[in-house]
Formats: sequence, C-alpha cells, structure tokens
Amino acid sequence: MLTVKKTSNNPYLLLTPGPLTTTDTVKQAMLKDWCTWDDEYNALVNSIRHRLVRLAAPEHTEEYTAVLMQGSGSFSVEAVLGTALPRQGGKLAVAVNGAYGERMVEMAKVLGIPVTAVRFDEREAVCPAVFEEALMKDPSITHAAIVHCETTTGILNPLQGLSDAVRHQGKTLIVDAMSSFGGVPLDMHELGIDYLISSSNKCIQGVPGFGFVLARISCLAACKGNARSLSLDLYDQWDIMERMNGKWRYTSPTHVVRAFDQALIELEEEGGVNSRYHRYRGNQQQLVQGMKEAGFSTLLPEEWHSPIITSFRYPEDDFSFSEFYSRLKAEGFVLYPGKLTSVPTFRIGTIGDVHASDMEELIGIVKRLKAANGEK
Repeated sequence: MLTVKKTSNNPYLLLTPGPLTTTDTVKQAMLKDWCTWDDEYNALVNSIRHRLVRLAAPEHTEEYTAVLMQGSGSFSVEAVLGTALPRQGGKLAVAVNGAYGERMVEMAKVLGIPVTAVRFDEREAVCPAVFEEALMKDPSITHAAIVHCETTTGILNPLQGLSDAVRHQGKTLIVDAMSSFGGVPLDMHELGIDYLISSSNKCIQGVPGFGFVLARISCLAACKGNARSLSLDLYDQWDIMERMNGKWRYTSPTHVVRAFDQALIELEEEGGVNSRYHRYRGNQQQLVQGMKEAGFSTLLPEEWHSPIITSFRYPEDDFSFSEFYSRLKAEGFVLYPGKLTSVPTFRIGTIGDVHASDMEELIGIVKRLKAANGEK
C-alpha cells in the first residue's frame, strides 16, 4: 500500500470529502495528452463505463449503464433530475437532512420540476417510515431522491430502509451517492436503485473534472426528449456514448479521465470496495477515538457516523477554527469548516489516499496544539 509523503509539491493531506489526496501514480497519469476523437481514448472511456457498472451491479451488468458527464458531481445530479423527470406529469420528492438534499430541491425548482421536500433535522438520519408516509400521501409523486452520505454532517443515511420505502410505493429511485460510491459497499440491483450519481474525485480517488451516472437502462431509454438543458441532457450523452463507442458529445476532460482509469486500477489492487471501506472505516474510528482523547466530541451519535467525514463540536466557546485550521495546515493537514448554522462545528474527512499512520500523526499534532492552547 502506498503511503502519501508530504513534499514541496504535495505539502499537505486533504482531509476533506473530495477533492481529496490522490496517489502520485494517479497524478502522473495526467502527464499524457489525449485526443477526444482517438479510438484508444474512446476505448478507455468505454472500459471505465463497463468497470463502473461492474462495481455497481456485479451480477446484473446487462441491466445498467454508466454515463460520464463533464463538470462537478452537482452537474450530474442536475442532469439526472432534468432528464429523468418527464416534462409533464412528473413530481419529485426529496429527503432532506443537509445541504445536498436542499440543493436537489433548488435544482428542481430552477428546472420547473414540481417538488416536495421531506425535511428532517440536519443532526438526524432520514427516517424511512416518515419518508414512505410522505410518498404514500401524494400519489402524484413519481420520483424519489435521497442523499446516501450527507457530508453536511457526515451522516450515512439508511440506504436499505429508504430504498425499501421507495420501492413499496412504486417510485423511481434516485440516489446521490456522491461521497459514498466506491467507498461504501452497495448493490444497485439489490437496492432497486434506478439512478445513482457520483463523481471522479470522491471514493474512487481520482481528480475533479467529471461526474458519472449509473442508470437502469430501461429507465434511461424512456427519457428521450425530457431534458430541460442541452449540455445536461443525460439521454443524449448516453445515446452518443453508446452509438459512437465512448465518444462524449462535447469536449471531455481527457487528463481527468486518464487519471480516473488509473484510480480504478488502484481500487482493484487495494482489494475492491470492501477493502477500501475497511480502510476508511478504520481511519474514521481511529480519528474519533483520538479526537475524544484530545478533548473534542462528535456532533452525531456513533450509529449515524459514515467512514467519509466526521463533524466535531467546538471544544469551548472561544475556540478559533481559523487559527486551528492554519496551525494544522502548517503541519501538513487541511480540514473542512462546518456547514451547520445551528451548532458550531468543523469536519475532518477520512477518505482518499490517507492511512492509519496519517491519522496517528494528525492526532498527535492535535493533542500537542490543544495542550499548548490550554497552557496559555
């Protein structure tokens, strides 16, 4: 296993939910230029698409497809919402317990899609029974969307229970698995997921530049003409990739695609999603234990923690996150500020090319800084 070495070219580790710290070999993969019309490049794109489907539904690959989409993960979320919902007669329900559920509601409103937000406290997981009740009460709802890992707080929402609830009501299921796919085991077919969205710079451990959508072919094939956007027409993007052997409609991020290919190779070399999950989970558990020893408490109860990112409360009223952040950055670690307005928090990610030795080093520095601050 490669361990990240902080150098003048890579002076710190990104302890964030993506972009994240990548291996030197992923970075080096971007040193070659590619032509978007070249058969070798388009074959690489198709190889990536097929490997993503195998990760998502290994026993039912013939039922699913992968579509790569330029831009950040939010571009792909908007492409799904704007294409999957019919122009007439469709309505979306979104389970909201953080900023990314709220973003889907905002997208739907901008696109002119009828939408119902089923809101929960940001500090609590989405309740499947409550969400199912909302679906049951409104028969006009045709599609339901959930966020698997809500990185606003680090909550891992109960995907099995939520997918069961949506299936019981016969709705099309859209899952924002932006920060979980590739790092948390799941099977689209077993869960009944129709659309799953993630991004190149998350648990696969590539760099930013494109998102991707894993879709049930029968659902996507019925979406021709639905799109509210030319660039974000998921059906047309898929159609061109299918008919032109991996060609993107518009200029693709060639260097990012090559890095992602290398990242997929390294995921397989690590032992696949289960092995990566165990590393991430080990990182997160080690982090929480060490931070508690240093005097910090987590925002959420342990049963809602994800292995992706963890929110910590400020240890005292006069705690300065900006000072804490700057000192840790100088020591080689970059954290994330909090996203809640109700409780002052900061967040630490545990994904990317980050290992137990990195967590040990971070915790040692945090304890030293905390002790020095107490002596003032």
